[in-house]
Amino acid sequence: MSTLPVNLYRAAQVREFDRVAIEECGIPGATLMERAGRAAFEVLRAHWPQARRVVVVCGTGNNGGDGFVVARLSQHAGLEVCVLRMGEEGALRADARAALEAVRAAGVEVVPFSAARLKDTELIVDALFGIGLDREVSGVWRDVIEAVNHAHKHVLALDIPSGLDADSGAVLGAAVRASVTISFLALKQGVFTGAALDYSGKVVFDDLGVPQEITQRAVPAAVRLTRENLPRLKLRARDSHKGDYGRVLVIGGDHGMAGAARLAAEAAARVGAGLVYVATRAAHASYISAQRPELLCYGVENAEQLQPLLEKADVIAIGPGLGQSPWALELFNAALRTSLPLIVDADALTLLAQHPCARANWILTPHPGEAGRLLNCAGSVIQRDRYHAVRELQAKHGGVAVLKGAGTLIAAESAPVGVCTAGNPGMASAGMGDVLTGVMAGLSAQGMTLADAARLGVSLHAQAGDEAAQRGERGLLASDLFAPLRALVNRA
Repeated sequence: MSTLPVNLYRAAQVREFDRVAIEECGIPGATLMERAGRAAFEVLRAHWPQARRVVVVCGTGNNGGDGFVVARLSQHAGLEVCVLRMGEEGALRADARAALEAVRAAGVEVVPFSAARLKDTELIVDALFGIGLDREVSGVWRDVIEAVNHAHKHVLALDIPSGLDADSGAVLGAAVRASVTISFLALKQGVFTGAALDYSGKVVFDDLGVPQEITQRAVPAAVRLTRENLPRLKLRARDSHKGDYGRVLVIGGDHGMAGAARLAAEAAARVGAGLVYVATRAAHASYISAQRPELLCYGVENAEQLQPLLEKADVIAIGPGLGQSPWALELFNAALRTSLPLIVDADALTLLAQHPCARANWILTPHPGEAGRLLNCAGSVIQRDRYHAVRELQAKHGGVAVLKGAGTLIAAESAPVGVCTAGNPGMASAGMGDVLTGVMAGLSAQGMTLADAARLGVSLHAQAGDEAAQRGERGLLASDLFAPLRALVNRA
């Protein structure tokens, strides 16, 4: 079993890898099927060593053929195994048909699918669909998926949980909820973002012994962000001073929303920005200063009062608690008139949707609803294909686009989409986005490119959330991230 790779691919790319392996490398399709089935069986035994009763649900494609191999190997290992078959045998291709004949010859029971057969098993192997599914699952096929889920058993999915779109991760009507997914040949990008994260379980990988040169021919569609490929901060010189580490200006905190600006500002300071200014309503400035005296807070009621702070700043974070009032719009327009790099979040994104423009030196950080407003569609449309959405955001507005959510995506021009696989549902709470905005602003102020600040910032933020959630996800507060953020950035 291989270490999980960083490169992610679309289904069409993986099918091409398969073709090259067979036609150019001379690896027979039956051999790849045998290797896939054997790798899956090894995962089965490693994860559920006590399981004695196994049901393999097989479709009519090569994914079903992989399942037949798993069933045969399970039989040889002395397990009690049954194959529940879907579709007509005549639809099987040659390699899968041969695998079916072999499993029958081994004495495995092969019968049409029956939900009743799931009742007494300990483990279900999902070999129903592969990566070729491109339409909504319906009819008896959907009934099978729902029966598997309603059985409440551990599930091992082969290549991808049946019913997921391999490119987008969208649920095509219904999808199998797997405990473990073993991905073959190359990782599929859809497995790592959005709804797919609730269906894939733990993802493991096997390259089926195919030479790496095959996958290295193609540019990956996306890249998982890991410690190995994340940008790193420079070591600090002994004789450095606060001016060497940048000046962040946070603009936000309209009436009743001072906390959002304060969270963003403290986050920028916690990741190492030298100086952090806050431009907020006059009524809030003393309140924020009293809570966190290290922040330099100013009451700003118009663009003229904002100008001296703009002249001091190296990077602007705008949006946390900004609101959508005339005050907000005036400050937003003043920030746009500068040439400074911007981190744009929250209400500033709503103002951008109302007054669209493009810019090379900014990071946009929408959640799906805000992304929908920026692209003139519903948030549900964004979630159906998050990869397409983040690329569209970047193409339309320039700079760097960060589409937040489970499996946050980062798109920069001429680079594969970055995918953050850290983070947890406890981070679905108020203020988390404000902290992320401050983190990216603080990293940018220390000299990172915007693309690097986005990638490292998203990763640090998610990892801090995971560390803060060790005592439980419910009740996790945005400010709980400050202590782990400081520890993590010092390891970065």
